[in-house]
Parts: sequence; C-alpha cells; structure tokens
Amino acid sequence: MPVHSPSMTTPPLRPLILGSSSRYRRELLARLKVPFDTASPEVDETPRAGERPADLAVRLALEKAREVASRHPEAVVIGSDQVADLYGEPLGKPGSHERAVAQLRRLSGQTVIFQTALAVVCQASGFEQSDIAAVRVVFRDLSEAEIERYLRAEQPYDCAGSAKSEGLGIALLERIDNDDPTALVGLPLIRTCRMIRAAGVHVL
Repeated sequence: MPVHSPSMTTPPLRPLILGSSSRYRRELLARLKVPFDTASPEVDETPRAGERPADLAVRLALEKAREVASRHPEAVVIGSDQVADLYGEPLGKPGSHERAVAQLRRLSGQTVIFQTALAVVCQASGFEQSDIAAVRVVFRDLSEAEIERYLRAEQPYDCAGSAKSEGLGIALLERIDNDDPTALVGLPLIRTCRMIRAAGVHVL
C-alpha cells in the first residue's frame, strides 16, 4: 500500500487574519481557539447617499476584508461591520457622550435592527463570501437619568447605536430576536465558523 505524506493529502494551512481593530471582535474570535492575527483596515466608512443600512454594513465588511487581503494575499481575512438600522436610517458609533445621549433618546421605546455583516476573503485562492446577521432589538422606554447612568458607567462610544449588550446595555432592552447570539456583540460566530471552514480554516 503506498504511503502518502501529509503534504499530499492535507491542503496547506493558511494564516487567519481578523481585519478589525475592535477589541470586541477580537475577544469573540478568540473563543474559537484558532490562531489568528489582527490588522486594521484602511477604509472610509462614510455612508453613500441613499445607502440602506444592510447594504452599508455588507459593503464595509467586504471593503475591510479586501483591503487587508490585498496586503496579506495568502491569508484568510475576516471583515465585519455593524450598523444600527432605525427604520431605514443608519446609526453608527456615537464617538462622544453627547451623540450617545442623542442616539439613546431616539432609540428609547423603539425596535431597531442591528445589521452585522461578515465577509471572508482569501486573495490567493480567489475565495470571497459575505453574509449578514440581522438582530431585532426592542428598547425599553428610557428615562434621562437611566441614559446618563448607563453612559457614565459603560461609556459605549465605540458601539453602534450606543448599545453594549454584553455589558450594562442589556438593561436597556426589552427583547432580542436573532439566530446567531454573538451577532449583536459584533461578530456572528456561527456564520464565521461556516465561512472560514469553506475558506479552508477548520475550527474543530
């Protein structure tokens, strides 16, 4: 019986790169216990005129993955982006206390769709996939005092819609409906496992 070396039967392992500077996405991807590096994508995140929140999220996830892949062509690169969708209006990261207050005043008592897009790209193999996880979130009616206490305690100025659900932000919410429990935090791991597996990176 002929003996095959591992190189003849196992495809070469490609490095995995998370194309994001988000500590939340880094912590989520680390749950999979697959070695990876991170790289910050250089992408203009300005929405285009009339661009729907879901389209914006998918476009930015792809642009982030493609930009990092252009610098690391042999790697499997993950890109992701999240946009809060308030009846068709995109809400991004507030960036300041004042903007976060304004966002939460608008979100009080409302139903919001958090559009979390995912893209996986490997330039060397020609692999490219994208998907989106929509998370429906119902906010409680929030008082001014509750908004202030939450923001002072959590300072979620780098979170879309100012809602840091993995922390104290869960107290702002009435209900969460989704099919991928990590999507609201910023990286839908069920979809991530499926897509990097298709690209040749196996979690188990």
